[in-house]
Amino acid sequence: MKVAVIGAGASGLAAIKCCLDEGLTPVCFEKSDHIGGLWQYKDQPVSGRACVMKSTVINTCKELLCFSDFPIPENFAPCLNNSQMVEYFHLYADHFGLKKYIHYNTEVASVSKTDNHSNTGRWNVRYREVSTGIERTEVFDAVMACNGYQSRPYMPELEGLKDFQGQVLHTNDYRTPAGFEDKRVLVVGVGNSGGDCAVDVCRAAKQVFISTRAGTWVIQRLSENGYPHDLVSLTRFRLFLQSSCRGPWEKYNEWKLNSRYNHTLYRLKPSHSLFSSQPMINDDLPSRMLSGAIQIRNDVKRFSQTGVEFVDGTTEELDAVILATGYKTEFPFLSQDLLKRENKKVPLYKVMFPPDQERDTLAIIGCLQIWGSLMPMAEMQCRVATRVFKGLVSLPDRASRWQEIQARYARAARTSIPTQRYTLIVNQAWYMDELSDIIGCRPDFCKLLMNLPFQCFQRTLFKKEPLFALRLWFGPTYPFSYRLLGPGKWAGARTAIDTAMERMGTSFKTRDLPAARASTTSKWKHFITCMVVLAACMAFLVFHLDER
Repeated sequence: MKVAVIGAGASGLAAIKCCLDEGLTPVCFEKSDHIGGLWQYKDQPVSGRACVMKSTVINTCKELLCFSDFPIPENFAPCLNNSQMVEYFHLYADHFGLKKYIHYNTEVASVSKTDNHSNTGRWNVRYREVSTGIERTEVFDAVMACNGYQSRPYMPELEGLKDFQGQVLHTNDYRTPAGFEDKRVLVVGVGNSGGDCAVDVCRAAKQVFISTRAGTWVIQRLSENGYPHDLVSLTRFRLFLQSSCRGPWEKYNEWKLNSRYNHTLYRLKPSHSLFSSQPMINDDLPSRMLSGAIQIRNDVKRFSQTGVEFVDGTTEELDAVILATGYKTEFPFLSQDLLKRENKKVPLYKVMFPPDQERDTLAIIGCLQIWGSLMPMAEMQCRVATRVFKGLVSLPDRASRWQEIQARYARAARTSIPTQRYTLIVNQAWYMDELSDIIGCRPDFCKLLMNLPFQCFQRTLFKKEPLFALRLWFGPTYPFSYRLLGPGKWAGARTAIDTAMERMGTSFKTRDLPAARASTTSKWKHFITCMVVLAACMAFLVFHLDER
C-alpha cells in the first residue's frame, strides 16, 4: 500500500515511521524546506505557516513528550527549547531513515476520491512544487493528514480595531521583543501563546496589558522538589482521583495553585473550575506581574485610533496590539463533504477518523487540544491508523461511530467550557489508553496487580527492586509503557521506564557537590525518633481535646 503523508512535522514523522513498521510505503509532502513543522524557528513570518517564538520552551517534560520507542537524549534539558526539539526530530528521522521519504517544497492542493473509491478506498492527491508551480496528481491507497491546525490564525472581529493606528499582529507573527522597546502593548487572550508572548515582550516594552474575558488558571513548569509539573501530576493514580472524585480533587488542586500565588489577588482567577478548560503553563507571569511589568485587564469593549476601552469602562493608550486568539481548524485540501467543520466542532471518530467514510483510508492526525504532550498521542494515532489501513483492525459501523462522537460532545459539554476547540480536548493517558485498546498494546495493570503477592515476595526477598506494576500506577504515564506488549512491542521499553528519572536529571549534573557529612544516626534511629514525635503529638492532641 502507498500512503500519502501530508506534513513532516512531529505528526508526519511519526506517520512515516509507523507506515514503515507496518510494511506500508509512505510518501510525505512537506510545504517547507525542513522537517519539524512550527518548531523550526524562522526570523520572518511566512503566510500559511506557523512558527514558534525565539524564546519558546516546551511545556512538558521530555520523558512524557518523546516518541515511545526513541527516548530524548539524556543531555537535553528536561523541558526542551525549540532548537533542541528540532535537533530531536533530526535524530529521530536519521535513526529510522525517514528523510528519504519526504518531498520538500511540495504543497498538497487537494485530496479527492478516485472513481473506484468505494471499492478500493483510493485517493487522488493533487500537489504542486512550490518553486515552479508545476502540479501533478498521484493515486494513493490511503492518506494521513498530519499538517495540524496551527497555520491559519484566527483574527476576531473587534470593534474599532481596523481604525487603530498602532501595530497589530497575531502571536503567529511575533518572534522577539525587538521593535517593541518603550511601547505600551496589549495582548488579547490568556492561552499559552498569550502568556509566553506577554512575558517575552515585557522585557523591552514600557508596559504590557493582558486582556481576558474569563481569566485562567496558571500552572508553572516547576513542581514539587523541582521536578517538571507533568512528571508529578500526570500519573494514573491522580487521574483515577480526577475521574472518581473530580469535585474534591479539583478543589484540592485549585488550593495548591492558590497557595503558590493567589489567583484572586493577581486578578487571574477564572470563572471556570480547573479541569474544565486548559490552564496556562507559564513560569514567569506571576513574577512579571509582581514587578508591575504586566497588568491583567478585562475583556476589550472597543478600540480607538490610539488606544483601547475595556468593558469595565477603563481606557489605555497603546502603541501595539498582539492577538493571542488561537487558530482556525482548517484542512484546505479536504472538502467539506470529506471532513465536516461545524461550529467549534470537527466530528471525528476517536478524534481521528471521519465517521462517514465508505472505506477507512483517511486519518486526521494531531487535530487535538491536549492535556499532556501531542507527540506520543499523534504517534499512537498513527499506529492505529496504519493497522486500520492494512485491515488488521476494523472500525465499528457508521451509527456506532456517530454515537461515540455524540458521547464525546456530551462529555465535553458537561466538563468543559465551550472554547474554540473544546470538543477536541483529550487527556494524554486516557486518550492513549483508549487508542491502545483498539490495537492491543495497552498496559494490563489488572494482570500486573493480580500478581502483586508473588511479585512482592520475589522482588523484595530476591531481586530487591521496586514493584513494576505499582511504579506504572503511581508513577508518570511514560509513552514507553505502550511498547511493553502487543503490536509494536519494543525490547527497550522496560529499560527506558527504569532509567527515565535518571535521564531527566542528567542535564543538571554540571557541578560536583560537596561530600555528604557522615551520619552517626542510623535509619532505624531516624524512624524511631519520628514515631516518638508522632506519638507525642497524638498524645498532646488527645489530652487537649479531653480538656475541652
